[in-house]
Amino acid sequence: MHHLEVKRQMGKGDIAAVHELLEVAEAADGHQPLGEHQWLDLVHGGREGFAGLVAWEPGHPHPVGYAQVTRGDGPEPTWALEFVVDPHHRDDGCPIGHDLVRSALGVVASEGGGHVHLWVSKPAPDDDAIAQANGLRRGRDLLQMRRPLPVEGAAVELDTRPFVVGQDEDDWLVVNNRAFAWHPEQGGWSRETLARRQAEPWFDPAGFLLFEVGGRLAGYCWTKVHADHDPPLGEIYVIATDPDFQGQGLGRKLVLAGLAHLAAKGVAVGMLYVDASNTAAVGLYESLGFTVDHVDRAYTIDVTPLAPVAAVAAEVPAPTARPIR
Repeated sequence: MHHLEVKRQMGKGDIAAVHELLEVAEAADGHQPLGEHQWLDLVHGGREGFAGLVAWEPGHPHPVGYAQVTRGDGPEPTWALEFVVDPHHRDDGCPIGHDLVRSALGVVASEGGGHVHLWVSKPAPDDDAIAQANGLRRGRDLLQMRRPLPVEGAAVELDTRPFVVGQDEDDWLVVNNRAFAWHPEQGGWSRETLARRQAEPWFDPAGFLLFEVGGRLAGYCWTKVHADHDPPLGEIYVIATDPDFQGQGLGRKLVLAGLAHLAAKGVAVGMLYVDASNTAAVGLYESLGFTVDHVDRAYTIDVTPLAPVAAVAAEVPAPTARPIR
């Protein structure tokens, strides 16, 4: 019988144990179990608003399940939730997954409640069942789209320059947060949020392309190379134009600039993520030759605050929740 632990800070041993579980799950599922935001919070041991829920079974060498909740940086109480279960412990309706999600929502309730996004990559029927049983409803579908590189016959029309570390952070944060004021993950970034990406081994300022008009940052295309993927993937990691410069066709030109940079590095496959409901962006990417590789899904719920509860996940009561409609 499994038991759960809730950790507000993850020590080196905790991180190593969870990392072993994540490697097993990634080998079985063909994708990383945690999104980048959650992964960075984990490897840094957590932060304010962080909780890691670790499921153990006696005699098992690594955790059999893990869930993570992280409070967003914006003014409204929002939370990101993800979970993973050992592939060998997903039978019989995946009770470990049910317990992880139920207990994670209980942690959110004990921390004042708020809007929760549960993200699942390549969702399966069991994921739908776990979400429904815990009062979550299907929300956003996120498309991962890919295309071969280079883009033949496409000229780069923008004169971009690379991001300069120590110089461009503040201007970039202003544009990013203006462009993504509505976005639960990309909006509300701080210097710390950006610094964590800059500290990652994949960060390359030469692939962080800035476009300026009259000395003012008008838009950017930040690329990322997934060198550990076979074949390597070149991602349009984040792309945006300042609201004052939207409607001028910069989006398409910035995408082409980013893809050209990736192709020049020898990357043969380009990739990006886009909300399925953003029909204008999906149409743009389709016109550039992108096709859907797979779907990631968000399940959503509004969690009502509860009185403080014990820090042991198994003792956390199920929250009173109102599903988003």
